[in-house]
Formats: sequence, structure tokens, C-alpha cells
Amino acid sequence: MTVRVRFAPSPTGRLHLGNVRAALLNWLFARKSGGRFLLRLDDTDRERSEQKYAAAIEEDLRWLGIHWDEYARQSDRLDHYAAAFERLKATNRVYACYETPEELKMRRFGQVAGGGAQTYDRAGLRLSDSQKMAYEAEGRRPHWRFCLEHVPTAWEDLIRGPCAYDGSDLSDPVVIRTDGMPTYTLASVVDDIELGVSHIIRGEDHVTNTAVQIQIFEALGRGANTIGLAHFPLISDIGGHSLSKRLGSLSIESLRDDGIEAAAIIALIARLGTSDPVDVIETPGALVSGFSISKFGRSSPKLDTEDIVRLNAKLVHRLPYAAVAGRLPEGADAAFWEAVQPNLTRVRDALEWWRLCRGTVEPVIGDPDFLAEAARLLPPEPWGQETWGIWTKGVAGATGRKGKELFLPLRLALTAREHGPEMRSLMPMIGRSRTLARLEGRTA
Repeated sequence: MTVRVRFAPSPTGRLHLGNVRAALLNWLFARKSGGRFLLRLDDTDRERSEQKYAAAIEEDLRWLGIHWDEYARQSDRLDHYAAAFERLKATNRVYACYETPEELKMRRFGQVAGGGAQTYDRAGLRLSDSQKMAYEAEGRRPHWRFCLEHVPTAWEDLIRGPCAYDGSDLSDPVVIRTDGMPTYTLASVVDDIELGVSHIIRGEDHVTNTAVQIQIFEALGRGANTIGLAHFPLISDIGGHSLSKRLGSLSIESLRDDGIEAAAIIALIARLGTSDPVDVIETPGALVSGFSISKFGRSSPKLDTEDIVRLNAKLVHRLPYAAVAGRLPEGADAAFWEAVQPNLTRVRDALEWWRLCRGTVEPVIGDPDFLAEAARLLPPEPWGQETWGIWTKGVAGATGRKGKELFLPLRLALTAREHGPEMRSLMPMIGRSRTLARLEGRTA
């Protein structure tokens, strides 16, 4: 059987790192097995789904390099869900319910107060035809629930190991809303069957959903033992809080805007939750070859945002000039990139050093007499990599200074910073006229 996996986000917000983890693990699983990766937009929630978020999801995945082989939108497949619902209806696996959201909420409050199980009490299943007609005469429209069998449901999870639930402990899920639209619970199963999904790899917040959906799979004619199931633990931040797209925490959009490279995000997320080191940058091919779903444990991995920044810096330090040329200021050449690269955390930080070399700087003047002597000894142009060494050797001989007392005042005058790229590389790019002006205390 061809391996086919899916990433099925709802277009109700921007992708965050938790979403991307689901997409990436599915993508790596497909690539490792020579299978297919399906992007399916679960957009049957009319009130919350928006086209701008659908477009953003595709944009973010492309930027990350997670390319899909197949594409589907649930809003294009409503007739398939209607047909599946009729099949369930014909076999008495669904039933109409007429409670309003407020009534259901009050019922749950009563269950909590009474210490009972917070599951639907199947009141809809006991309604007579005359009661249903009375509700409809009031203008109520039914929602439909799937009738779970009160039997054990078990599977061998590829990450969690043996999992088991009893149908009596679960609520009959709503499969059709009052507006006639299918819920995720039904639509997802129909898609997984009809689109040939072989493995469902998703977060552990779906474990209970899986127990419910296994029964729907079986009711629609597909045995649960034909599907590989894996539920990975959810990422939390360093404080133990879950990531939420509604809060916009660590969204791909915000990370991209902050100058974080796609490859740094992928490298970190691919290993988070495994024993593999998370500070290694690899090619996509190497990530695929080293991937195994069995590497992921059951404990919830914590994500330190500083790990992303550190990994990004490591990646930037390896990027060749050709990979960043289009993102550098006009006129910045390979020599400039190689000079400043070791001091960058983000590619965009190069702009600061370009402005320092070609723009104006307010020099830091600590010892005017020393700097005046240094200015007198400035060699003529042209300048190269050796100029800094020749010049400072002459200044040392004339002033008797050495070490920090020699080099720091010169760096502060020329760059207004105590640290930065090697001066032997910066000095030729600053040029003699700017160097002289800064040594004299002039903004240049």
C-alpha cells in the first residue's frame, strides 16, 4: 500500500510552530517512505474559516519548504460527506438532537455539580416522532450525533504504544451541525477513507477523537487496523504553556518577520522531542534520511525561543554570499558579507554594519591626543586587509600602547562599538576619509 499522509489545518488563523510540527512530521514520514503528502484544508466551519488564512497557510508551508503532492479542500467535498451521512442514517448509526447550545451547557453544569460523567446523555435518541415534530414546529433545526457502540476501542499507537477507550466513557459526537454542515469528526474520516490516507499522524489532543473516529471508520466500511496511528505530544513554551494560534504565539509569520530563517525552524522542529541534538543544521535530504517516528517520546517537549535564535545564528554563519546577495544592501559584495557574517544573528543585521561602513557614525572619543597621533599616521590609500595591521603597528611604535589600550580606542572611534567584525576587514570598507573624520571626532 502506498503511504499517504495528510496535514489538515483549519484556515482559522496563522500557522504556529505547533501546527508546523504536525506538517513537518507528516512530510518527513512521507518522504522517508517514498509516499505522498496531502495538504487538506478543513474549512467546513463557515463562521471561522477565512480565505486569507487559507492563503497564508499555503504561503507559510512553501516558505518552509514543505511542499505537498496533493491538495484538497473540504468545502469542495460536501457532497461526499452528505452521501456518507446518508449511509450512516440508513444503518441507524446517527440520530437527531434538538438541544440548543445553552441547554447543553446547562446540562453539563448539572453533570459537573452532580459529579457525573460529562458525556451526552443520549436524550435525542429517546425522542418520539411527535416530540421531534414539536421541536421543529418551534423552529428548531436538529444537529445529528453518531451513535457510539459501548464496546472497547483499542489500537497500537506508533508513538504512545497501546491505547484503549471504552465507548461508554465517550460522548456521541456531533457529525452534522444545525446548519447542515458536517463537523470535522465526520468529514475527516470520509476524506481519510476516500483519499486513501494510510497513516494519521497528529497531536495527542486528538487521541480521544481517534477513539471516536475509529468507530466511524468501521461504520463506513474501513477497518481501523488498516490505518497507522501516531499521536505526538504537544509543544509547550519554556514556562509550560501550550502554543496557540489564537494568541499568535510563535507564528510562522512573526518568526519570518523577525528574520528567522526557514531552515532554522525546520531543523529545530524536526528534532524537538527526540534524543537527537537540536542544534544541528542539515539539508532536507539529511533530515529525511535520519527521520524515524519511533524517535519521538511521550513527554511534552519544551521550546526555548532562544534555541531558535541560536540556531538561526549558526545557520547564518554558514550561508554563502550567493544565498543572501539579494537580501543585502545595494553595493554589498562578497567581501563585505564574509567580513560581517560571523557577527550576525540574522541576515538583516548586515544592514547595520553596511550603514557603519558607508553611512555616518558618531565616534566615541576617549583620548583625543592619542587619536590625533593615530590620524597623523594613517597610511595613504589604496587600503586592503593588511592596512589595519600596518597602521596599528606604527601607532603602537609611536605611542607605546599595546593590547586593549591600543585597539579599543581605535575601534570605538571608527565604529562606536566595543565589539564587531575584524577591523582589518572593516577598515578598507570604511575608507580613509571617513576614518580620518572619525578619528578627529567628526560624525562621518
